Amino acid sequence: MRLRLPEERLTEPPTGYKIAHAVLSQDGTRAGFTGVSLGGALPYGVLADASCVYGLRHAPPHRRCDCGFHCVHDRVAAEALLCTAEHRGALLLEVLVLARYIRFEHGFRSARQRVRTATAGPCGCGASAVALADAGWGRPGWRALAPACAGCLRGCTSVSLASFARLAGGGLRVIAGRGGAPHGGPDGGPEGGPVTGIPVEPGLPELVAEAALLQARLDWFQSRLAELGERGSGGGAGRG
Repeated sequence: MRLRLPEERLTEPPTGYKIAHAVLSQDGTRAGFTGVSLGGALPYGVLADASCVYGLRHAPPHRRCDCGFHCVHDRVAAEALLCTAEHRGALLLEVLVLARYIRFEHGFRSARQRVRTATAGPCGCGASAVALADAGWGRPGWRALAPACAGCLRGCTSVSLASFARLAGGGLRVIAGRGGAPHGGPDGGPEGGPVTGIPVEPGLPELVAEAALLQARLDWFQSRLAELGERGSGGGAGRG
């Protein structure tokens, strides 16, 4: 006789934790996530339904397959995955486990999920992130993003944390994790792609991030103007 565990009847969806890379659509109008292992080739949004990555017709999560959205119970266990080199640029996600799911010892595998909060770790230099910048890789039609501070945005396509949340929609919150002091100096401002979008009714953390980006851009423009002024005065003296 085969024994089965009793069916759970929860009053609210379970909460899980996972890591994923932030992605921005090629035209810059949509934001989402892509996994770090199974199913990583299929970007998903804040609210998404799972599909079988092997192309089988069963409904995820199937007991004899690995399909479905994976997450763990413990936030610390998810954070530990960020220590590996290939996952340093990933975000820590807090998700709601929705629809059908299978509970395991360390987590869930579900048919649907909603990403509630995404936490961006420090920039590669160690400073606190104020934006998500082009990570140098991606998927067809999607550009991968990684946490970046104001001083490391020069020449990169980037979006502020608040703008990424707005593009992703669904009530997503994107916050910055712990990091060191941000870079400063006249050469630390962004040179390339502008920060896209301003969130509706932003809170204090979003305003602080936007202000840091604007100040960095202003510093960079001032340094460029000073350089051009020096070249212009020097060139005029030579011609006279």
